[in-house]
Amino acid sequence: MEQDMAVEMLDFSHEMQVSGFILAITFIGIFTETLHGFHRAKFAMMGALLMIIAGQYYGFYTSFQAIAAVDWNVVFLLGCMMAIVSIMIPTGGFQVMAHTMARMSKGRQFQLLVLIGSAVTLLSLLLDNVTTVVIFGPLIILIARTMKVSPIPYLLAAALLSDTGGVATLVGDPPNLMIGSAKGIDFNTFFYHMGGVVMLAWITVLVALRFLFRKELAATPTGELHEKATYQNRTLWNQCLIVLGIMVVLFMIHHSIGWEPWMVSSVGLALLLFIARHVEMDHAMEDVEIPLLIFFISLFIVIGGAEHSGLLRWLGQFIIPFVQQDLMTATLVLLWVAALLSAAIDNIPFTAAMIPILLGMEAQGINVSPLWWALAAGVGLGGNGTHIGSTANVYIVTISERLAKAENNPSLAITPWVWFRYGTPVMLATLVVCSLVFWLFFDFYNNPLVTVAGAESLLAPGH
Repeated sequence: MEQDMAVEMLDFSHEMQVSGFILAITFIGIFTETLHGFHRAKFAMMGALLMIIAGQYYGFYTSFQAIAAVDWNVVFLLGCMMAIVSIMIPTGGFQVMAHTMARMSKGRQFQLLVLIGSAVTLLSLLLDNVTTVVIFGPLIILIARTMKVSPIPYLLAAALLSDTGGVATLVGDPPNLMIGSAKGIDFNTFFYHMGGVVMLAWITVLVALRFLFRKELAATPTGELHEKATYQNRTLWNQCLIVLGIMVVLFMIHHSIGWEPWMVSSVGLALLLFIARHVEMDHAMEDVEIPLLIFFISLFIVIGGAEHSGLLRWLGQFIIPFVQQDLMTATLVLLWVAALLSAAIDNIPFTAAMIPILLGMEAQGINVSPLWWALAAGVGLGGNGTHIGSTANVYIVTISERLAKAENNPSLAITPWVWFRYGTPVMLATLVVCSLVFWLFFDFYNNPLVTVAGAESLLAPGH
């Protein structure tokens, strides 16, 4: 067995070289988006096209295999959830929620930060973190300017806690959905393993922010909220809440009824469109981020080509001895490596590249259960490390810069240094806590995963 593995490690074929070159060029283009100005979806599309052409020429990848490599469960679920949020935003329900929390705080800034952070975290359990900050970012600025306090602690809290909260559930963050779909992990199993560590990380974030912003949060607001927020369409808001409640129940039992998560989101969207009969389809779809969905589709095609060429299985052979020798150390190393790379680059491509490697090791009979959880925690919490660590962070930085320009006050902008001063310590603190949890409860995370019956990974080796 070891001889066969050694031979495979040395057999770095021409097909692997070609797919590796295309994969590297695509990832470099994606990671340097801010330097060359091309949207990452454009590089992903070009990489997918080159991979298919090269695969057909060298005989390791066809257009049919490229379509099969796309994890449509991820694509359809994200699209449906975006459409549901697009219907909810104009109702005014989120505005009422934010104003209610501001009044409940009674001028106590840390209490307001906890209330907003709790709402952001709860929303991020079902919605992706980008959608959550898109909803709360402008509301935070409005409330902070009305109360005449700095919005920076609240904006940072929204980004940090949306990234953190999204780690807890299967649908809270795209990498989670990619992992769950590839491995066949159901909603309850994912939350059972990640809910506890995320709760501790959530507390750590709040404690760290309380210490880091102790001066800003100690100041007494000089402004008050006089105007009361009103619903634009309370009936539609209530209908949306009912549908979300039904979806939560379906997510919890989707394994038992044989539904994939995308089916739950599709049912929720269809039900909402029929209940809210006056909502037009064009309106429901206008905020669906098509470029993001194209990015996912293209990325799956690129990774699928690299997997079919044998490149990712070849790379996995270098990791196998380390994993077999000391699985706990390998788990902690993957946690920190995933976090640090996600702080520097986008976590989605890294997750997409790691999934087939872990699946390849499992196909050889190696237990890598704790590595799945370390990957999910690392890429989720690592996004807090820098201002470009996640798309949610980039959005928060962007709106803070707009506010600073509009107010002609540079101190209102969240610069890379500001993020390094506040966000990076938070990331490191949560990683330390997470490492301790994995170390203390390693037997719990090391239990072999019982995957969803009949689930098939579209990224599995040999698919």
